[in-house]
Amino acid sequence: MVRKSNGKKGFTLIELLVVVAIIGILAAIAIPQFAQYRENAFNSAAESDLRNVKTSLESYYAENLGYPTD
Repeated sequence: MVRKSNGKKGFTLIELLVVVAIIGILAAIAIPQFAQYRENAFNSAAESDLRNVKTSLESYYAENLGYPTD
């Protein structure tokens, strides 16, 4: 069966549905990965902050021969 060309150009409904389905599949894969990357970044930042606090406390101890009490 040959489609008649009536001069109109565009996408069919099926083509649009396929594109929407592909975008949905890609989003379903990407969003959990992005959430995991964010969680890892927050954990790394927290670990870095803890190392900085430890370094500061050890520096204070070396200068004052004791840890701060307050």
